[in-house]
Amino acid sequence: MLDTLTGFAVVGLAIAVGYVIGRIDLLGPHARHVLGRLTFFVLSPFLLFTVLAQADAKVLFSSLLPVSAIAAAVVIAAYALVARVFWKRDVGETVIGALSAGQVNSNNIGIPLSLYLLGSAAYPAPVILMQLLVFTPISLTILDAVTAARKSSVWRTMARTATNPIILGSALGTLVSVLGIDLPPIVMEPAVLLANACVPVLLVSYGISLFGQRVLGTSGQRRDVLLASSLKLLVMPVIAWLVAQFLFGLSAHEVLIVVVLAALPTAQNVFNYSQRYDIGEAISRDTVFITTIGCVPVLLVATLLLG
Repeated sequence: MLDTLTGFAVVGLAIAVGYVIGRIDLLGPHARHVLGRLTFFVLSPFLLFTVLAQADAKVLFSSLLPVSAIAAAVVIAAYALVARVFWKRDVGETVIGALSAGQVNSNNIGIPLSLYLLGSAAYPAPVILMQLLVFTPISLTILDAVTAARKSSVWRTMARTATNPIILGSALGTLVSVLGIDLPPIVMEPAVLLANACVPVLLVSYGISLFGQRVLGTSGQRRDVLLASSLKLLVMPVIAWLVAQFLFGLSAHEVLIVVVLAALPTAQNVFNYSQRYDIGEAISRDTVFITTIGCVPVLLVATLLLG
């Protein structure tokens, strides 16, 4: 169990370092903006390319993929329904809140926890694929359309989405994996070098954003955060269990895998997107914080019941 907490300890230390940097104003007033753009445009694309390029194509398209997709889609739809129809939130905030509820931290927390809890670091790969090749293009297209000038055409929005570096990195990595291309070290090693910087920089940027902020302190958005956190921590794992157990009839070990993946905290990429588009930053920031802490007991209960 101590090994299981190692992944959270690593993440927590990086966030704490970022908080201290923000508190002493080491990097100046523009640190969050600069680090956010560096992560979005440079480091994340390299990370996603290397993860997907080195993943086994058989694992990418295993039975874990549809189960995880259904659980995420149900939760995202549930949040969007409440936020848009009943609370009358605008489109941008609804997208960020829905992603906060349904997009999991399958990389920098999911990979180490999968290794410690499930015995393999490969299990999050289908979730990474689903989020980056399905949810991310759709979400970024909507956010691009929301933030673009009204005179911007549909074709311009589609062109921005198609040339988005995160989507390009994900698509190229998947292509390399599916085609079984063995890239030489002169290509992969520089990419891995840049990829390895992504998670620390993103976590430090997130830590900086926490300084001067109070969790659930943004007036008018508390219920958005609480709804997204509840759906993420409680509803999504239960849906994954029901779908895996009764709809797909997966083995006990596979059921455990999809439940653990569904119980992971909100992806910090969502916070990065909210920074990039300046939409719903408080929702994503607070949901990431609550679910990162709250997923620990949820994961422990899931492994005790299903492991």
